[in-house]
Amino acid sequence: MKFYSLLSLILIITLSSCSSVRVASDYDKQTNFTTYKSYAFYKPGIDKAEISDLDKKRILRAIETDMAAKGFTKSQNPDVLVSIFTKTKENVNVYQNNFGFGWGWGWGWNPWLWGPQQNTVSRTTEGTLYIDLIDASKNELIWQGMGTAALTKNVDKKQEKMNQIVGAILEKYPPEIK
Repeated sequence: MKFYSLLSLILIITLSSCSSVRVASDYDKQTNFTTYKSYAFYKPGIDKAEISDLDKKRILRAIETDMAAKGFTKSQNPDVLVSIFTKTKENVNVYQNNFGFGWGWGWGWNPWLWGPQQNTVSRTTEGTLYIDLIDASKNELIWQGMGTAALTKNVDKKQEKMNQIVGAILEKYPPEIK
């Protein structure tokens, strides 16, 4: 039984370390999304995002790439304004490892079920990115997407991670109206 617990723990750690993004979106059901063809960034909203200017640039680059792929053009007179908001939290996980293997023989109490214990602590920073699309003529929020994922401190992988998060969020736009 201990073997299966250890195997389960390894599987959970492996799956949680994979680069997955949890995504959700919400939108105004009265909006005709087919009318929007151009965008601009909403600077007052972006300036409020509590992340470094370099990370803001990474996010905005990723948004530009995905918006262009959806057929949007950047404009001085846009149909929609794009704003972002961010939140971060640190997750601390403590795992208690028992190195006993659970092997034994005969009936009764098995002394090999017990072994030295070691605690392992892991810390990850999890970020949530909100992307808001605002109707420029009405100044009303029409769509919001959010994505949550573990963040990387590796500078060489930051743009790749931002691309992944933004791509997962904007995959939900335009909404499938039923």
